[in-house]
Amino acid sequence: MANPIYHITPFSLLDYPDKIACIVWFAGCNMRCLYCYNIDIVKGKGRMSYDEVLEFLDTRKNLLDAVVLSGGECMLHIRIEQFIKNIKLRNMLVKIDTNGSNPRALSRLLRENLVDYVALDFKALQDRFHKITGSDHFRNFEKTLDLLIHNTVPFEVRTTVHSKLIDENYLKQMVAYLKNKGYSGKYYLQNFFNDTPTLGEMENDYTAIPVDSLQQFGIPVCLRTT
Repeated sequence: MANPIYHITPFSLLDYPDKIACIVWFAGCNMRCLYCYNIDIVKGKGRMSYDEVLEFLDTRKNLLDAVVLSGGECMLHIRIEQFIKNIKLRNMLVKIDTNGSNPRALSRLLRENLVDYVALDFKALQDRFHKITGSDHFRNFEKTLDLLIHNTVPFEVRTTVHSKLIDENYLKQMVAYLKNKGYSGKYYLQNFFNDTPTLGEMENDYTAIPVDSLQQFGIPVCLRTT
């Protein structure tokens, strides 16, 4: 894609643990999650080129610790490896936000030591994966999870929760799945709450996530409120 980057968020203190980062939002996604509110990003075309983003980063030297590559789905873009190498030349860390659908590309980046942190979206178990995401990429997600578990790069697993799609009992199944896979890191849950249109026309969900009842599996389950 000649212009794959949709938008830049100049500063963020929330998206990379303990780092000041900017977020690069890549256009295009291979999932159509019902609760997705980034409709323009998912369906849209990029507004900026790689070179324009690098020029922006040059103006933020000594101000930013890291760059978060998000989307959309950043791992779909064929020039991502060279783009990251150019970020690294600017002495900035790189975090990848991914839905896990492209384990081969992520594996290549990990082998090249180009990634410093990964946030992996756990959309659902296989039985509801297509309903929630409109895709059949569960096996790829599973391969990505296995890849990260057996790698040394820091990573987290996270889930957006809407009670009409994922209830308490189903969350327990998801936590148990992670436990059985050998994941031992923090599992972040975040309520769906948004005042803009979504792909699935989902309404705001005010149902409290039962974090305490999910601690029985030995994985620290955390509520992310921002």
